[in-house]
Amino acid sequence: MGRRARDRRRQQQQRQERGGGGGGDQAGWAGGYPEIVKENELFERYYRELGIVPAGEWGDFMAALREPLPATLRITGYRSHAKEILHCLKEKYFKELQDLEVDGQKVEMPQSLSWYPEELAWHTNLSRKILRKSPQLEKFHQFLVSETECGNISRQEAVSMIPPLLLNVNPHHKILDMCAAPGSKTAQLIEMLHADMNVPFPKGFVIANDVDNKRCYLLVHQAKRLNSPCIMVVNHDASSIPNLQIDVDGRKEVLFYDRILCDVPCSGDGTMRKNIDVWKKWTTQNSLQLHGLQLRIATRGVEQLAEGGRMVYSTCSLNPIENEAVIASLLEKSQGALELADVSSELPGLKRMPGITKWKVMLKDGQWFEEWKDVPSNRQTQIRPTMFPIKDEEKLKAMNLERCLRILPHHQNTGGFFVAVLIKKSPMPWNKRQPKVHQKLPQRTGETEVTAANSDNGSECITEELTLAENEESKKAQELQNSDIEQSKKEGVCGPPPSKKMKLFGFKEDPFVFLPEDDPLFLPIQKFYALDPSFPKMNLLTRTQEGKKRQLYMVSKELRNVLLNNSEKMKVINTGIKVWSRNSDGEQFGCAFRLAQEGIYTLYPFIHARIINVCIEDVKILLTQENPFLSKFSSETQKKVKDMAMGSIVLKYDPDPEKPDDLQCPIVLCGWQGKTSLRAFVPKNERLHYLRMMGVEVFKAKRKEEESESKTEEEVQHRLAETEEGMDVEDKEHDLVTKMEAEIGEESSHSPVESSAMEVENKIEDLDQSSKNANSHVSQESKDTDTSNVKG
Repeated sequence: MGRRARDRRRQQQQRQERGGGGGGDQAGWAGGYPEIVKENELFERYYRELGIVPAGEWGDFMAALREPLPATLRITGYRSHAKEILHCLKEKYFKELQDLEVDGQKVEMPQSLSWYPEELAWHTNLSRKILRKSPQLEKFHQFLVSETECGNISRQEAVSMIPPLLLNVNPHHKILDMCAAPGSKTAQLIEMLHADMNVPFPKGFVIANDVDNKRCYLLVHQAKRLNSPCIMVVNHDASSIPNLQIDVDGRKEVLFYDRILCDVPCSGDGTMRKNIDVWKKWTTQNSLQLHGLQLRIATRGVEQLAEGGRMVYSTCSLNPIENEAVIASLLEKSQGALELADVSSELPGLKRMPGITKWKVMLKDGQWFEEWKDVPSNRQTQIRPTMFPIKDEEKLKAMNLERCLRILPHHQNTGGFFVAVLIKKSPMPWNKRQPKVHQKLPQRTGETEVTAANSDNGSECITEELTLAENEESKKAQELQNSDIEQSKKEGVCGPPPSKKMKLFGFKEDPFVFLPEDDPLFLPIQKFYALDPSFPKMNLLTRTQEGKKRQLYMVSKELRNVLLNNSEKMKVINTGIKVWSRNSDGEQFGCAFRLAQEGIYTLYPFIHARIINVCIEDVKILLTQENPFLSKFSSETQKKVKDMAMGSIVLKYDPDPEKPDDLQCPIVLCGWQGKTSLRAFVPKNERLHYLRMMGVEVFKAKRKEEESESKTEEEVQHRLAETEEGMDVEDKEHDLVTKMEAEIGEESSHSPVESSAMEVENKIEDLDQSSKNANSHVSQESKDTDTSNVKG
């Protein structure tokens, strides 16, 4: 390794001596890749010949590819306070960017994406490097990082936002995301399910799958920020993902999905503006190796799509071998069961190019082939018949390939992208004799366990099914072994997933154990919080079979159905949201479990006791002080808690329409009432979020002398978190997730905000210091030894 490092340093010095290989004054804006020459003769020759760029626009196309990609962000749309975040961005942070110059370049004002609904997506010319390093942008960067960690903002590439929008998701839809990691599109799908925040349990759900076990944990980390009981993360090869069954009125039926997102691994030449390495690594061989895998994944998707359902196929590649060729082959094999949807009227404002109907195939040595019959036998393992356009003009016209859409980088300052929307009109030809399953289910009694088992890649209920994925499985393995594309996914660097044997690695998952109806654990919880009779207690689960149950999680009724009926088929990584945590001293107050902030918005509609309505000044005190005495709160709040027993409580803020300058969205917080004090159990980044929304400036000044103290605090917080969460997936994978987020970049989340000093407007007590004190000192008043929810 020492020799390799020396060689790399020597090569870097040589490049610098030669002038850096381009970049010049733009190096800082290009994200730190000045040594890579943004030239690829084969790339230009290939795409010039295919004619995907309109006449006269080639220069603009190539110039755009050489420019850094604008940073884009999306405000999560299903939260009731999304408008408050938007208002905060526009009126505060964006205004601070006016007339600002960084490294001699003027910072352009952020612009909303014209085609994204309700101004919830924005782009700016700021690169990640500038955001991280520029002192003038420190507040803005910390805002983005903190709000991303809370799940209120997603730093997502603009074109990546398109596929979920074209799925036209409704809250009752059953959705499969086939290649989901790192999870930005999955988050969009979850938001759409929760379009109506007054419905805690939408009838629909999202099953998010990825073949890479490690990346599944990053997916969990992303999805958990949205605190939904309707998301399940599974780990399977998308090309042979198993058929699932559900219980319908006591009978087993095959689960078909209303919506499927098929965002397949690809060569990623549409990401050249972000992934600079693609310039030197691009070759036509990448697409030739991936075509078969993409076709098998898409085929498996349409097999599991419900009749009348919609599947979106997408890549961040411009290459027709990965795009139109896959769609044309799929349409031809479907024999009329599929059709391309006309989405030209959807997303007005989005500039797009129609799909093409003529293309050729080129080897990496530059040799062209126009028809399959021209391919010599020694090349027929690299080039397949499905890579060529359909020759039958009548069939080709009926396919309407022009309904596909290709996004070119120079049209709206984005990355390159391809999308096709497919509608399923009837069963696939090879599934037409597929029997419906009407197998009577046995009655379940007592504690019900669902184990996280490896997939058997099949279904006992569909005995006559003959899928293309199964027929070509051996060929897939060989293709993956031969592939020299770096493994990654679209929001990082695209490439094929690892071979199936990789699924053997990773954490051994804990079981999902549903609480039985007569579990004595639930009765004191129900009584203490006066839960509504409609509360779905059968949806409660734990992650342990032995010892005390430390955490209680919750899933929707529909996901419970999926879990109970497919334990032998699915490798489930994670599902459910935490709603209660065991408090070591809680039993003396009437209930051993305190409320968890993660699931409070799901639980709140069912809780009829222990709710305290607080004013905005009370909320500020709760979020900036630990264990403030009751005397610090408003007289109304003091009266409400006077006769209330100690223990876990709900703190509810309702906006006052007569005070438009105050926060105009409701807030629900978990708290604890002590003998003489009141406290909030809210994670650190959520505290910062609510304070910002209330107009309290919270800014962490970076001071070198505090770095060692900050590091020590983070270690303490991490140990406390491990104690609190027990066997929770997110804690076991904390370090892995942080590392992978750094590798994947803009699309994924960022590491938690570093602990450091804070300047709080109006001299409100230092938040970081109070958080630290809360974790090192347990109040005698509250008797609560479980303080790890206040994370640093």
